Amino acid sequence: MSARVLSATGSAAAIATPHRAATDAGAAAFADGGNAIDAALAAAVTLAVVYPQQCGVGGDLFALVAEPGGAVNAVNASGPAPRALDPRQVRAMHRAMPEFGPLSVTVPGAVAGWSALHGLGAALPWTELFAPAVGWAREGVSTVRSMAARLEAAGERLSSDPGMAQVFYPRGRPLVEGEPFVQPVLADTLEAIAEAGAAAMYGGAMGDRLAAGLQALGSPMSSEDLASFSPERTPPLTSPYRGLEVAVVPPNSPGFALLEMLAVVERLGIDPDPLGPDAALLAAVFEAASADRDRHNADPRVAAVPVDELLADEHLDRLCHAARGATGPSSAGPATPARHRDGGDTVALVAADGEGRLVSLVQSLWSSFGSGLLEPSTGIILHNRGNDFTLDPSSPNVLAGGKRPAHTLTPVLVRREGRPVGASGSRGGGGQPQINYMNLVRAFDLGMDAAAAVAAPRYLVGGMDLHAERFADVEARVPNQVRDALASSGFRVDLLADLDDAVGHAHLVLRDADGSLDIGTDPRADGTAWAR
Repeated sequence: MSARVLSATGSAAAIATPHRAATDAGAAAFADGGNAIDAALAAAVTLAVVYPQQCGVGGDLFALVAEPGGAVNAVNASGPAPRALDPRQVRAMHRAMPEFGPLSVTVPGAVAGWSALHGLGAALPWTELFAPAVGWAREGVSTVRSMAARLEAAGERLSSDPGMAQVFYPRGRPLVEGEPFVQPVLADTLEAIAEAGAAAMYGGAMGDRLAAGLQALGSPMSSEDLASFSPERTPPLTSPYRGLEVAVVPPNSPGFALLEMLAVVERLGIDPDPLGPDAALLAAVFEAASADRDRHNADPRVAAVPVDELLADEHLDRLCHAARGATGPSSAGPATPARHRDGGDTVALVAADGEGRLVSLVQSLWSSFGSGLLEPSTGIILHNRGNDFTLDPSSPNVLAGGKRPAHTLTPVLVRREGRPVGASGSRGGGGQPQINYMNLVRAFDLGMDAAAAVAAPRYLVGGMDLHAERFADVEARVPNQVRDALASSGFRVDLLADLDDAVGHAHLVLRDADGSLDIGTDPRADGTAWAR
């Protein structure tokens, strides 16, 4: 197999994803006359087949799309808890929201999200965008390193589900790297969606089978829960940063935490470089903004999420004060030995075209293989995004039927004087705002090209966790002086290997003033970048 291409330049088209087959599908869409939306959709559907540990038909999606004229659309395709889910019964059975299993499953929004994106100006027919994915599902695709590792690590949990066992443990053991796996039932499902559109899942016979199968597994999901779902298309949430305008999806996405980070760093006047002399103070900024995310993020249709207050001067001043107060001397212990921390599983991709479109798309199953349930009649792996709810009645994110949980997916677009100039996205659970911060600062403040920005050493305050303890997951390439600064400020430093995917997979595309495109994909993933 040829070496992976991690960076590419061009002017007419560009795409980067975490799997070679998905990047190829996006490039093929461009070759067929499609634009950046078509390429992103072909890649996203393909990823639902070839990267099933991280995303799928049974997951959620968030995206940002910049139009040729510069307008940005936000798509929130995250699904709510089933209406019949009774929080009192959940509390009677569990001390916290179940991490896996039928009660962790919320309405899958990805397919509806794909449909919403197609309606934003795709040039190719909907059916055509499914062809690569259907082929991989029916004919088989090789197991990649990261998928084999997840199957091995979670074998006892995953293999206990009959649907999962049949596809991923076909000989009583997990698939290994390089071994082909086929998903003929999922191929049939994708063909049904290609033919009938999203309605096949939301109100159609296939959706009815999915709901019935989920109920047989113990979920209160109904056909009506699926049929009544529709994604939101909204204006983005935006904030200025050093001559740029940074756009994110409004809550229940945590993008507002990224805007806080950028605003506080600019307000403090510190060096924004994650590896620079102010790394300890920057880590405290990350911590303070993440605490706001944990405290406030929720479904704004049901709970108050005070975004305007969080981005107002008075609150930003409080964050500045909190960050400076969190960097005093500490007796934190020595760094722990290098290890791998397995976090939530998500994919991001970015795409651009010569007409001016930019796309940042993030879709997810949340944990590795989501809920651990594969519904046999459809071949769909269900996410476990309901695990993000809390049972604490005082929280805005408390569980309720028909309510969306607080999310982690954080697509990002950047404009300068109204012109789209960058799109960023990452895997990384609760660390996504930090990863995107590093992408943007390295590209726009430090002048790195896209591939260098996403490959540069990373650390994540609180790792990929939500409501984390005071620690930082730190790659081995992070300089000693940065590690020491974090430790002296009270962060437990947990050392990872180099290029460890416990600090996420990131992708970045940049557009220069002359229209040229520079795109990079993360060496921590399994993907490629392509441009022409």
